[in-house]
Amino acid sequence: MKKLILATSISMFSLSGWAASLPENLNWQTNWDAPKIGSPEAKRGGTLRTHLLSFPQTLRTVGPDSNSGLRSYFLDEMPSLVKRHPDTLEWIPDLANEWAFGDDHKTIYFKLNPDATWSDGKPVTADDFVFMMQFYRSKDIVAPWYNDYYTNTIGGVEKIDAHTIAVHSAIEKNDDDLLYILGSLVPRPAHFYANPRKDENQDGIADDYVRRYNFKAEPTVGPYALGRVQKGRSVTFEHVDDWWGYTNPYYQHRYNVDKIRMRVIRDNDIAMKHFEKGNLDVFDLILPDIWHDKTQSEPYRKGYITKYWGYNEIPVGAGGLWLNTAMPLLDDINVRKGIIYATDFDGMIKKITRGDYSRKPHAMGFGHGEYDNDGATPPAFDPKKAVSYFEKAGFNQVGPDGIRINDKGERLSFAITYGYQHHTPRIAYLKEQAKKAGLEFTINLVDGSSAFKYVLEKKHQIAFLNMGTSEVPAYWEYFHSDNANKAQTNNHTNYSTPELDALIMAYKTEFDLEKKYQLSHQIRAKISEASVIAPGYMVPYVRQGFWRYVQIPGNAMTKRTETMISNGSVIGLGTYWIDEAMKEATEEAMDEGKAFEPVTIIDDRYKL
Repeated sequence: MKKLILATSISMFSLSGWAASLPENLNWQTNWDAPKIGSPEAKRGGTLRTHLLSFPQTLRTVGPDSNSGLRSYFLDEMPSLVKRHPDTLEWIPDLANEWAFGDDHKTIYFKLNPDATWSDGKPVTADDFVFMMQFYRSKDIVAPWYNDYYTNTIGGVEKIDAHTIAVHSAIEKNDDDLLYILGSLVPRPAHFYANPRKDENQDGIADDYVRRYNFKAEPTVGPYALGRVQKGRSVTFEHVDDWWGYTNPYYQHRYNVDKIRMRVIRDNDIAMKHFEKGNLDVFDLILPDIWHDKTQSEPYRKGYITKYWGYNEIPVGAGGLWLNTAMPLLDDINVRKGIIYATDFDGMIKKITRGDYSRKPHAMGFGHGEYDNDGATPPAFDPKKAVSYFEKAGFNQVGPDGIRINDKGERLSFAITYGYQHHTPRIAYLKEQAKKAGLEFTINLVDGSSAFKYVLEKKHQIAFLNMGTSEVPAYWEYFHSDNANKAQTNNHTNYSTPELDALIMAYKTEFDLEKKYQLSHQIRAKISEASVIAPGYMVPYVRQGFWRYVQIPGNAMTKRTETMISNGSVIGLGTYWIDEAMKEATEEAMDEGKAFEPVTIIDDRYKL
């Protein structure tokens, strides 16, 4: 049950010098009654050893090359003003203890936790949220999406007092999504950026921000701060001393290990060997051939390693094959339609991923409730249909190698760019199936974080890529003309139309939920008609192996669990812990050849 608290009026000055005050008789809300997330059985201490497939391009969380790597540890999973409970999906306090809605349908007031501090010991205050707006609106961060979002979606932040803020939407009227949008804000440390010379930063941000902070990590409000960095080799995150989060009951008994050490191992098979030798504590078993075929070795048979499979209900983002319409031939809709029908994702899921994965109903993702409840189904593999579209595009001849050509002698051949070696069998399968329609896919494997940089710079013809998402789907970053034909934007297809622009802007500003849902459906339909993304697959579960001394609570899985044990890309809920006594006992058992009962945990409570 949510508690209501009446507020009195307070009046102070914001950073800009303008008077900011609280309206009278606000109904302050909070929620301390949802189920707690951590386990009282958890033990503090120890180092979790995991790995990265590639070293990050940058430690920045915005700007060029920042949308990959360790961003989750620095920004995406950091405490925000409020959060969804991972199981009940109720709003619960995070950096803010209380919140109250203004009667203008565009403002929410937040009372910050006065105990919240940055990892360097400085207090988190209203100034950090005011500075956040200044930071994200600066052109010096070279981040167009942030410039737009924090201007045209987030209208502003006013300081009421040191621990009270008013956050305004830029949209004239807002629906129930307002708390999600405004409550998800994460502060930026004003004190950390306070020292550049004034002649370098007229907007408060250094003109050379991108270079200056490329490998300089900010203080964090989260449980782990960056510790030792060995460029190209490893990074270590260290638990923040006396972390403020433990004053919030929802954070108690979580983030229990003292350190998370990530070693760069560029080959998954080599990383798995290190894991089975005990050099790593956790290893992702998402890949079907690993789970089904490669977990029969001695450490699993003797119960040294626990196998875990838990289903979740996390919204799935856009993804599949992104066709870059700025490239020759891909500007022809008939070529694109042919490619969509010549791409056999269903066969790939069945034969390469053992049927473990699921097909995305639509290129823009799944799990957003009424926003994507439009009855969409992905196009089925149909070589005959593909050929008919290729012929409409002028590819009427078939070369001696079986690949179609047009009157100019141009071959129907496109490179698929992707970032991980373990995806090669999937691309190879699509390549073989596409030949049935006279289409050639060539393979362009680019190392992990470099692959996303390659795509952001719009060098790709076709990108094999899945994007993250939120509960409310976003379209502007992917399909508005502001982001087309520009590097460092998420318009990976370089596709836009005036009609789509109008729908996207109407969607962004619509107050009535039913109308917003309908606009979302119309946008999705236009994207399908454009045939610029072949809808790919989704993985609605967590699957990991971890040594038996890495412990988890009973029924640890939640609807929003992204990973059970922290790995090289996601921190997760941090409900696990290391039992040092059990670790010692396990090592002794291994020395003596002693076996334990093998353990495989399958939690399908949230299986769709």
